[in-house]
Amino acid sequence: MGKDGKLFEKLVEVVAALRGENGCPWDKAQTHETLKTDLLEETYEVLEAIDSGDPEKLKEELGDLLMQVMLHSQIASEEEWFDVYDVVQCITEKLIRRHPHVFGDVRVSSPEEALSNWEAIKRAEKGDERESILDGIPASLPSLLRARKLQSRASRVGFDWGSPEEVLPKVREELEELEGVIGSGDIRKIEEEIGDLLFAVVNLARLLRVEPEEALRKANEKFIRRFKEMERRVKSQGRDLRDLSLEEMDRIWDQIKEGEG
Repeated sequence: MGKDGKLFEKLVEVVAALRGENGCPWDKAQTHETLKTDLLEETYEVLEAIDSGDPEKLKEELGDLLMQVMLHSQIASEEEWFDVYDVVQCITEKLIRRHPHVFGDVRVSSPEEALSNWEAIKRAEKGDERESILDGIPASLPSLLRARKLQSRASRVGFDWGSPEEVLPKVREELEELEGVIGSGDIRKIEEEIGDLLFAVVNLARLLRVEPEEALRKANEKFIRRFKEMERRVKSQGRDLRDLSLEEMDRIWDQIKEGEG
């Protein structure tokens, strides 16, 4: 067994020990259900590491994400469902099967064609068990990501806008409809119109080849960065944000924004 294989075997042993009789109380207490939040958090920490451009941070966060896979596999092994080697075998066979253009004699000329082949093979494997083309998209996905996936699925049968420019009037229309109900005080209707507006914006982002979930995540980080800088500047003057008027805060915010270029 090579060095890489021994490293993997060591990891399997460590995780099994953590769950063993003399293992860690926290690890031993975990279940597939209790680990769901951790799995999601580790995934987003990987995304943050990618944005940081720091290879060391990315290496560490990928390890934390791998640990989640190892824990779930160990729990499944204890239940006598499957073990981590079954997981590795399953994904290896799937990758080979769904890439006939790499491991077979099929030829593709673009990423889109490769994806189309993947989806066709996937449908053939699972059989025609879905009643709708929209079936199979997890309801647990973040809503912006799920909206984008729903729209992409619908586009496969031609139910789509032709270009980003065609979506812009729809975005304006949804914004006008929201403006029309804001004064009504009808929260249910306001919520519905905000949802329609967000869905239209997701359509626009998709046709512009922008991931809406990623775009909003980066906007959140930008807001945090600018707000903290505003706090720092005000604090350096011996003042507190609560003492400033909205106009004063807006002026500092604009200065920070201009400084970023």
